Amino acid sequence: MPNELNRRQFLDSAAVGTMAAAAALGARADAPFDRRVVVGVMGLMRGKAVAKVFAGQPNVEVRYACDVDRTRAADAAAELEKMTGTAPQAIGDFRTILDDPEVDALVCAAPNHWHAPATIFACQAGKHVYVEKPCCHNPQEGEWMVEAARKHGRVVQVGTQRRSGAGFREAIGLLHAGEIGRVYSARATYAAARGSIGHGTQGEPPAELDYALWQGPAPVRPYVDNHLHYNWHWFWHYGNGELGNNGVHTLDLCRWGLGVDYPVRVTSSGGRYVFDDDQETPDTHTAAFEFEEGKSIVWQGHSCNPYGQDFVNFYGESGTLTLTSGGSYTLYDLKNKVVKQVEGTLGEPEHVTNFLAAVRSETPDALNCGVAEAYPSTLLCHLGNIAHRTGRSLRCDAANGHILDDADAMQYWAREYNPDWKPVV
Repeated sequence: MPNELNRRQFLDSAAVGTMAAAAALGARADAPFDRRVVVGVMGLMRGKAVAKVFAGQPNVEVRYACDVDRTRAADAAAELEKMTGTAPQAIGDFRTILDDPEVDALVCAAPNHWHAPATIFACQAGKHVYVEKPCCHNPQEGEWMVEAARKHGRVVQVGTQRRSGAGFREAIGLLHAGEIGRVYSARATYAAARGSIGHGTQGEPPAELDYALWQGPAPVRPYVDNHLHYNWHWFWHYGNGELGNNGVHTLDLCRWGLGVDYPVRVTSSGGRYVFDDDQETPDTHTAAFEFEEGKSIVWQGHSCNPYGQDFVNFYGESGTLTLTSGGSYTLYDLKNKVVKQVEGTLGEPEHVTNFLAAVRSETPDALNCGVAEAYPSTLLCHLGNIAHRTGRSLRCDAANGHILDDADAMQYWAREYNPDWKPVV
């Protein structure tokens, strides 16, 4: 009886909170929850936390907990059962989710090299998709994802959840309303104290891991013991470095606040300065983006030093607005006098609420960060990485972000695939 009471209290409180969040986002608070939504979650490192957010929503069933590591799948299923009273099926192959006609949506929180292929396969199977950031491993995949979502009429939300946080939305609204005059520049930072990943050894993968399925669309490479389950971020074959891992959050806010899409010039500096190990991507990185509207964005990341400055700063002709990672903001005038301070929240439950409302109404345009909106932000990460990898500035087409007059740089626009998993829109 105590467990059942706790479960009822949990679901009741989740329903109240979610309806309030829907109201805050402009959705109807009395109707969006009248149809059950069935989801399967793919990738249970980051995905376990996302699955819990979905499980806490009214009239949502998390039917599948999917991971190529069967231990993680079983652990996540057990935690979700403890939380909700109902155990999802612990599975290893996400195609089981796509084959279930009762599933409405795939939640993809697998590694970056899976984001686009899984999204495209899901759209083709008639499923909506909530896909974690960055939305794609390379620029071509982002273009394919936008095409697939439109072709199949699917709702595809990208997990840059600050797009749904009340404080972020209010702050960006003030920028767009001219509160600090014309906004011409934004600066973003990221800091962490990541240690060395050392030097890995090739060998046999653990018995509980389906390594072939983990690699999936990426061309086959031997198992190396310091790549999984997290360090794949630092290898170009699977990940996109810190710029794609965390920079995408701030670059999305910068682009949103400035009201820009594609840059005309991209520069980069940095490298692997702190440790001598297997990591391929920089731990110290600065990327700068110029736009034809006379606006610019600078992102600076230090992965091996935790000292951090403001999350995002916006500079306008009559003042400054600063944003914290949690959604609080401060307005300053040109004398650095505080004009306004507001506390905020991250916005993840609201982001899921927004996705579910769009799924129930089948209205992709109702998304706070649909894939067509998320892709230009993700492209900034890719262009910054391409500038780093080529060691030179990039000139880009303001209409679509394509790199101009640099065939070598454009080779990074796409990737090779394991032919068994190449997505085709």
